[in-house]
Amino acid sequence: MSSQYPNIQTPNFINQPKSGLAITARNLCKTYSDEEADFQALRSVDIDVPIGCIYGLLGPNGAGKSTLINIMAGTVIKSSGNVSIWGTDIDTNPRQSRANIGIVPQELNIDAFFTPRETLDMMAGLFGVPKSERRTDEILHMVGLTEQADFYSRRLSGGMRRRLLIGKAMVHQPPILVLDEPTAGVDVALRQRLWDNIKALNNAGVTVVLTTHYLEEAEALCDQIAIISKGEVITARTKAELLESAGHRTIHLKLGEVPEFPLPDELNALAAKWHDGRLSIRFDPSVRTAIDLLNDVSKAGFSIHDISTSEPDLEDVFLRLTE
Repeated sequence: MSSQYPNIQTPNFINQPKSGLAITARNLCKTYSDEEADFQALRSVDIDVPIGCIYGLLGPNGAGKSTLINIMAGTVIKSSGNVSIWGTDIDTNPRQSRANIGIVPQELNIDAFFTPRETLDMMAGLFGVPKSERRTDEILHMVGLTEQADFYSRRLSGGMRRRLLIGKAMVHQPPILVLDEPTAGVDVALRQRLWDNIKALNNAGVTVVLTTHYLEEAEALCDQIAIISKGEVITARTKAELLESAGHRTIHLKLGEVPEFPLPDELNALAAKWHDGRLSIRFDPSVRTAIDLLNDVSKAGFSIHDISTSEPDLEDVFLRLTE
């Protein structure tokens, strides 16, 4: 980096923290105070983001996700606790810790009278990146804006502006990228394009932290997930562990004959429901197996012509934990 910031070094993906963690937070608290009352936005939050993963931060509105991101970005001062970004404590060396991370905000904060090329060059200058080390053309290609590089930003579509925000966050080559609701309000095709961008960055070695209200997005992208509610981390696990914790499955049976209604006692005892020409039974595999249910349906006098099952998704887990 330039001598303007002598204590900042370009983050090197090879020089990884010995802990194996890109971000750590311990006993992190944030309290907002006014004349009437105090509001505790974060309550003793502990977070461990492994290097190289896509980490999801999920939670309802007002859960504390943005406060956590803003503390990492250095725009909000924590009340207590410790945060380390790529091995650098945000209190010990705030400039270096900010250089270790790129933040993509939810708001479209782009100057309408700058071109994408000018925007990236200006942002690189703010981070003290020498002209000889800037990767403006490479980043424009990465986010799919090469053809629009010299258009005024006011001419860009909403999706292009979203991609430009990602480019802005990558000008100083940070090993960590934080995306705050990157696909909010975009169409399905663009959302898929942004997903591909996120996966490509992660495959290149960038650790990604993602906040989103689209739970199918988190399920498709994230390796590990933390769910935050009312300023507290309810759970932080791998995606597979979270889905396994849902504790239920649903089996759908196509019967040889339509049962009488109301359903007979033998099926009611299984909490069975008839819907769209199929008998659906929700069960906990730790209590009863699918084979047990099939045997019970057969004993009730029904022949089974077809079987399908549905697994719980992230929405099931999220609703159960946050309710």
